Amino acid sequence: MKFIKKNYGWIIVAILALLPLIPISNFAFIKGNNNVEMLYHISGEFAIRWMTAVLTLTPFYILFGVSNLFVRQAMGIATALWSILHFVIFIIKEGFLETFTEINYIAGFIATLILVPLLITSNRKSMFRLKSNWKKLQRMAYVAIILSLLHILLLDKTWIIYAVVVGLGFIIRIPLIKNSISSYKINK
Repeated sequence: MKFIKKNYGWIIVAILALLPLIPISNFAFIKGNNNVEMLYHISGEFAIRWMTAVLTLTPFYILFGVSNLFVRQAMGIATALWSILHFVIFIIKEGFLETFTEINYIAGFIATLILVPLLITSNRKSMFRLKSNWKKLQRMAYVAIILSLLHILLLDKTWIIYAVVVGLGFIIRIPLIKNSISSYKINK
């Protein structure tokens, strides 16, 4: 019970991250080109959703004062795993060399490559070993989200909602705006 109480955020994120795999796994066993294509579209959609969600945690903290670093960590891991799954399914469908044929594929590939070291260093030992460099490394997630938005923009997918949410999150992080929000909350 103590484990659950201490790690409830991780448990919730893990369930939310794994839940979509149940219906997806049903499609994986059905042969056909359309099913594989659908799998990589779904996996890409979940990758961008998780990335958008994890990058909204800091603005959420600024606005409401709610913070849980380890839930953010779990969400970042979910982001990386969904992105890697998306890329693997893409390779199965299209082949690895297809990655370099269009700018949108290259942007998605670079975003996924950026997420790999973030995934590997998303643990307490890495935080301890890398010290202040860990936070610098984790900031590469901003580059990954921009590349991911470029990836889906060039694919003509429904990218605008993600761009708006991420854009508002970046605006809220601007020190002048962040400080205005903080002083407003104090004066209220």
